[in-house]
Amino acid sequence: MKMNTGLYMMALCLAGSLTVATDIQAQTGQSRKLLALSKADHTLAVVDPVSLKVLAKMPVGADPHEVIASTDGKMAYVSNTGGGRFHVMNVIDLVAQKTIDSIDTAPLMGPHGLAFADGKLWFTAEGSKAVGRYDPVLKKVDWAMGTGQNRTHMVEVTKDGQHVYTTNVDGGTVSLFNKVNMDWAQTVVSTAKGVEGFDITPDGKEIWAVAAENGSIYIIDTASKAVIKTLDAKAVGANRLRITYDGKLALITSLRTGELVIYDVKTRKELKRLKAGTGAAGLLIDLDNTRAFVACSPDNYVAVVNLKTLEVITHIDVGGKPDGLAWALE
Repeated sequence: MKMNTGLYMMALCLAGSLTVATDIQAQTGQSRKLLALSKADHTLAVVDPVSLKVLAKMPVGADPHEVIASTDGKMAYVSNTGGGRFHVMNVIDLVAQKTIDSIDTAPLMGPHGLAFADGKLWFTAEGSKAVGRYDPVLKKVDWAMGTGQNRTHMVEVTKDGQHVYTTNVDGGTVSLFNKVNMDWAQTVVSTAKGVEGFDITPDGKEIWAVAAENGSIYIIDTASKAVIKTLDAKAVGANRLRITYDGKLALITSLRTGELVIYDVKTRKELKRLKAGTGAAGLLIDLDNTRAFVACSPDNYVAVVNLKTLEVITHIDVGGKPDGLAWALE
């Protein structure tokens, strides 16, 4: 599908000062590549987003879960979780298309969720109830903060590195960290057990988090740090939630049902639910808001969804049990 440059740039302009780091901002003329992890093959695939062809595959470590690219798109980082037992993240040179290093996160165990902001790599440590930060220049973990919550899983960080948000799956909570002078203040917001996938609206005002156990969406106001609305989305088994770059749609994947549930952010109403596969996990929105990429792990493909027609249009084979997805700008 040919990229609509006008929509692309419009979506980028909507991002506010609190836009999360994983909401990639592209400059005019920049191209991008789709990064996709295979849990079965232990590989990172680089995919052309236009032809949808796999351009390269690089080996990664055992039990790879999430991937993120550096801001300049030259490096990718992969978390090896191991159920909270492992303490390794892989470093991939995307220019040379080569796995070049491994980061030892110990004593922070079970790295999982990833974000790249303010020149640093941020990660959750499931086995340590914590979130950490790695400095790629100094090549060391330079900061860590405990959440005190069970299974701290996914993370989002604002571009300036002053606000950090995590979902804590077994704790049924969302942690909001705000930097105050040299210290950090944490607010723990109760949601429901199984809360995992989440995203922040482009204006930075709301967090949308979905719980796998009851399938509900919890909308948290970032200013008051409280749940302001709960939506009975019936998204049982929810795995990921992403909001389009124009802030109009919220998409939820269900690993249990294989559904992709689509909500209107403004009206807070469901627009459609469609079958992406047997089980739906990793989720990524195209930068021009025209497509969504859904990693269907049990089906061994990434489904491509047209966000105008809200239909699955094709599949991509990136390897067995695909999961983590990310963009790399060039």
